[in-house]
Amino acid sequence: MSKPNLAHRVAAAAEIALTSRHYVTFIDVVTGLRWLHSRHVDLWRQGRAGTLAELAAVDEERLLATAGLLREWALAKGLKPVDTPYVAGTRDRRDLRFTSGHGQDAFRVHWISPDLSEARVRRFTERQSKAPDLVAVASQEPWRCASCGDTGPYLIMEDDLPHCLSCADMDHLVFLPSGNAALSRRAKQESGLSAVVVRYNRRRKVYQRQGVLVEEAALTAAEERCLADEEARMRRRERDQERRAEQDVGFQAAMAAEIARLFPSCPPERAHEIAEHAGQRGSGRVGRTAAAKALDENAITLAVIASVRHLDTDYDRLLMSGVPRMEARDRIRNAIEAKLTEFRRPSR
Repeated sequence: MSKPNLAHRVAAAAEIALTSRHYVTFIDVVTGLRWLHSRHVDLWRQGRAGTLAELAAVDEERLLATAGLLREWALAKGLKPVDTPYVAGTRDRRDLRFTSGHGQDAFRVHWISPDLSEARVRRFTERQSKAPDLVAVASQEPWRCASCGDTGPYLIMEDDLPHCLSCADMDHLVFLPSGNAALSRRAKQESGLSAVVVRYNRRRKVYQRQGVLVEEAALTAAEERCLADEEARMRRRERDQERRAEQDVGFQAAMAAEIARLFPSCPPERAHEIAEHAGQRGSGRVGRTAAAKALDENAITLAVIASVRHLDTDYDRLLMSGVPRMEARDRIRNAIEAKLTEFRRPSR
């Protein structure tokens, strides 16, 4: 890939992250370029990889060049550099390494939008400088503790090796499953020692939060606090739900308008259906990605392709007849291109 082409792709990925969060990081760019999947970043943050480069689809030289291009783009945009520590979610809290060589600082910078107030920048810096949660993995594969040779429901990584809760001095903690955000947050606040429990989802290929390990006394105190203000929190949830519904309607309308701009001959009702389906909250569909929220042309096109695939081709029938997914996609590629060409024609 030529340097100008790489610079263009880096700028596009960075712009999406900046639009959605008002700051951009090297991690945002390499995941946006699809050189790393979020599951690779999770492994690295858990301290289960020596460097991030070990998990990337490109070599260290390309990663270093990308960090340099991100810096050039950010300075040209007038973004503010904030050096941010990256610490592993392990007991030793060691610094995470991006590559095996020197120059780690080039990867750690968070580039902040100048539109953020000094107070928000200060809060952001304080939040980013905090040590990450300890991570306990609910392993689905057989494993043995590196210290005692025993096993258990959770493992903690120390010195790149798995340890049981007993050997990690955490066997006095109790498990609080996810589902009650206020209770989990307060239990962690009350607990002197805690860990987030994650499990790998093979279908989605990501680590998903299962709950937290906290001290039993902390859980009791948190439950009492939640009972004391349960009614107020219920009213707040109702207000938040109404606000999110309004935001979703506005986002889906903007997405439908962008579909109409890119595909002028797409019927208006079809554009609204695509936007409503792809942008449904909690669906995990392409419309909920950061790129789609920034109305990125590629993400919007992917949403239209998904609609065409299921409604205008034999794709679903092929799957039901036992045709492998990738083979089915190959068979319908021409049909999808023909429909997209039809949608792209100027409307009359």
